[in-house]
Amino acid sequence: MSEAPKSPAWDAPRPHVLPVVVADAHIDLMQHVNNVHYLQWLENLAWDHSVALGMRQEDYTRLGHGMVVRRHELDYVAPALLGDRVLLATWIVGLDRLSLRRRYQFVRESDGATLFRGATHFVCVEIAGGKVRRMPPDFTEAYARGLTAWPSPGA
Repeated sequence: MSEAPKSPAWDAPRPHVLPVVVADAHIDLMQHVNNVHYLQWLENLAWDHSVALGMRQEDYTRLGHGMVVRRHELDYVAPALLGDRVLLATWIVGLDRLSLRRRYQFVRESDGATLFRGATHFVCVEIAGGKVRRMPPDFTEAYARGLTAWPSPGA
């Protein structure tokens, strides 16, 4: 009888989690998930979390503002392989009037191994003109609900 997998050792408390299963379409010549799929997973996960916080794409359109990536930091720790069930996790670590910062951790469910860590800095822009603008109150209220304390270095 096999032992049930342990709960992942998340880098932050209570992250937003979205499971994915690695499919043939994700695999590249190196027989692991191609980097482009990690970027797609980041986007899918960020949207899933935003919706869970009450901020949908329709809300962006209605408010005339959106969040765009200013910078990604991507650290590939170990490969994700065909058939792996991967738990994609995210949480918001910073929020101000113009931007938010989000962290990510991807964990293989079978053994709890961290496969990937990342961070994204988003800025708020006016959709019509593409210029950086202050976040509407609806944005800050929704994203504040997802704000998680990030441990200080060495903690």
